[in-house]
Amino acid sequence: MSTDTIPHRALDIAEHLTDADTQLAYFSEALESGHKGLILRALNTIARARGMTALAKDTGVKRTALYAALSDDGNPTLETLLAIINALGLKLRAEAAGASKRELEQAD
Repeated sequence: MSTDTIPHRALDIAEHLTDADTQLAYFSEALESGHKGLILRALNTIARARGMTALAKDTGVKRTALYAALSDDGNPTLETLLAIINALGLKLRAEAAGASKRELEQAD
């Protein structure tokens, strides 16, 4: 008895990040994690959703270099990272963490 199976296709999150608000939420969650790999993966996914070729043009960074920088093992320079974030229309923000945040709020 043979079993027919439907071919399996891997889920690509980039296909579901179709608008800027969803992309922003995805990037924000990655930043909240503080995990380098998750942050790079989020940027990679957003870049693929928008088009890596367009991002290469907007940043002046070669497409192959973008793939390498945004890979799980990537280690982009701060200059490259900021160029990518700016080209994607995203922004980094700083805020005090943990007790430091409470201390700042109490000082106001």
